Amino acid sequence: MSVKEKIRFAVVGLGHIGKRHAEMVLWNPRTELAAVCDIRTPEECKTSYKDIPFYPSIDELLEKETSLDVINICTPNGLHAEMAIKALEKGLHVVVEKPMALTKTDAERIVFKSLEKHKIVFCVMQNRYSPPSVWLKSVMDQNLLGKLFHVQINCYWNRDEHYYTHQNWHGDQQLDGGTLFTQFSHFIDIMYWLFGDIKNISGQFRDFNHQSLTDFEDTGIVNFEFVKQGIGTLNYSTSVYLENLESSMTIIGEKGTIKVAGQYMNEVTYCNIKNYQMPKLEASAPPNDYGLYKGSAQNHHLVIQNVVDTIIGLQPMSTNALEGLKIVDIIERIYAVRNQVWKK
Repeated sequence: MSVKEKIRFAVVGLGHIGKRHAEMVLWNPRTELAAVCDIRTPEECKTSYKDIPFYPSIDELLEKETSLDVINICTPNGLHAEMAIKALEKGLHVVVEKPMALTKTDAERIVFKSLEKHKIVFCVMQNRYSPPSVWLKSVMDQNLLGKLFHVQINCYWNRDEHYYTHQNWHGDQQLDGGTLFTQFSHFIDIMYWLFGDIKNISGQFRDFNHQSLTDFEDTGIVNFEFVKQGIGTLNYSTSVYLENLESSMTIIGEKGTIKVAGQYMNEVTYCNIKNYQMPKLEASAPPNDYGLYKGSAQNHHLVIQNVVDTIIGLQPMSTNALEGLKIVDIIERIYAVRNQVWKK
């Protein structure tokens, strides 16, 4: 593709995050929003894109829009895999919101189809772009902490009745998938990006505050070992009173200790590394604010720019399909443990 050509996108699913994708495609001078799609009407979606075709189904969109380059899948989690495969079958690159799929098997199907069709699958994990995450990756790649001892991740958010009743797919096992898929997969992605795979998983799980609202747990304490070295703990809950409390990661190594905290790992609150001076980092982007609740960082403009740069050959993709598959695999293995020790 010529560097001067605009890359033509279609966005499927116009909920909060789909609208964010559409806005960022419209904002980027190298991209064109060629079509949008939702099973609801534009009025029900509370949005309007002037002179941009609106389709009620992905099948109709794929049939009528014959000159697309990329399709962004922003639908409920349980629909990601089938829609991504349909788009790949039509010869399109795919941007799929987290999670890539709800099972490792479905994620593998996406990977195999992308290889068969020679198309790229981009998995949206925008927290990788936050300055503390970029800095952490540099620290780990340089092995500044030496031998890794222990990593503790705390994800404490609020998701109340309004959240689960406003969009009725939230909380449904088949469409939502669970708290780790919908709320906290970003932080599992950062963990995997920095430290690699995990093994010997154990845990405790409870539903303290969502008995009539969801099909799954709202709280978990997960212990594990990293395959390379060190041990880890993931503590998570969506039962925090009234508002999000924190998403934090504490890393203890033989040569130093780091804590990145804030509501979505957006600030370095502690850094003590042997013979190392902490650099001044740029401020993190604010969280996505959806009115009823807040999500992770507003970095989707960087996601879209990475898609552009990857397609025209300027840089590698930030999160590839194999990494997206691995995050699904890790969560699926944690939930396999949950299903052995706890039932709702």
